[in-house]
Amino acid sequence: MSIPTLNAIRRNFPDCELHALVRDTAAPLLQHHPALNRVWAVPRVAGKARLRKVWPIIRALRAERFDACVDLAGNDRSAITTFLSGAGERLGAIQQNGFWGRRFCYTDRVTPLSRDHHEALRLLHTLSPWKISPPASLEIKLYSDPALPNPFFRNPAKPTVICNLGAAAPKKQWPVSHWARLHHLATALGYDLVYTRGIVPREVELMQEFQTLVPGAKLLPTVKLAQLLVVLQSADVVISNDTGPMHFAAGLGVKTIGIFGPSSGKRWFPIGVENRILQAQDCICQTGTFVCRRTEHCMIHITPETVLENLEHLLPAKSMRSAVNLTTDAKPF
Repeated sequence: MSIPTLNAIRRNFPDCELHALVRDTAAPLLQHHPALNRVWAVPRVAGKARLRKVWPIIRALRAERFDACVDLAGNDRSAITTFLSGAGERLGAIQQNGFWGRRFCYTDRVTPLSRDHHEALRLLHTLSPWKISPPASLEIKLYSDPALPNPFFRNPAKPTVICNLGAAAPKKQWPVSHWARLHHLATALGYDLVYTRGIVPREVELMQEFQTLVPGAKLLPTVKLAQLLVVLQSADVVISNDTGPMHFAAGLGVKTIGIFGPSSGKRWFPIGVENRILQAQDCICQTGTFVCRRTEHCMIHITPETVLENLEHLLPAKSMRSAVNLTTDAKPF
């Protein structure tokens, strides 16, 4: 979501030295972006400061003698890092929560836009003291590592759809039975569906449950983020719960279908070439809960037939098959 902000800085200060400081697991998202001169990857574990590893990075940042630092993460850790950077001008959004000294970490504090705005625009608003106007488009474009091989060999005779079953919280999870129903409907029309998920134990169990309903389903191997970007880029369409891979695919220019539950589709919809979102209605667990509180999960009302209808709109199965060269030597996955 920070990419439109990075682009705006580069556009207004074309000759600047622009660096990004991110957690190490997310660094591949920005590593090859042309707006940046350097990406600093910081090791981070939730709930642990790890000062022994982080302090040398802070010292190296200070040695750069930055003129300005912009905090887009908006948490206590990033506020302190902004202050420790030593930059003369430090921008950050006013937050209701956080430690008492946070206000002193910035030289300019910005009143954030309401949550009715897209998150990319909310981050871009952090630059408002510099009088930078929003761009005509908030398109988010990601760049995969061109040197990485693709471990996924798609079936050249069928339109390929990568489905991401996982989600950051159970309340964002489309029912496994719906994924199974979608699989049977889509494969009957000639789509080739391939599945991926996260590495946490809950998502591993989720995939096991799915495999009991769809024996023989094609599963992508577990790969690191840099290689996942390469894999997603090879899909014709990505269908995903509201989670990271949905945004990654859209940023790589892949058509996406996002299945939303408690999160605001208006704030978090994937920005890309051609994307669709399906939003559950009457959700009561937008904030402050990890699981759905209803006896019947609101996302159950987003039917597999509805998802299939949107898939057919983005990628008609018949027209895709007729355009494929069936004599290719590519190996199926």
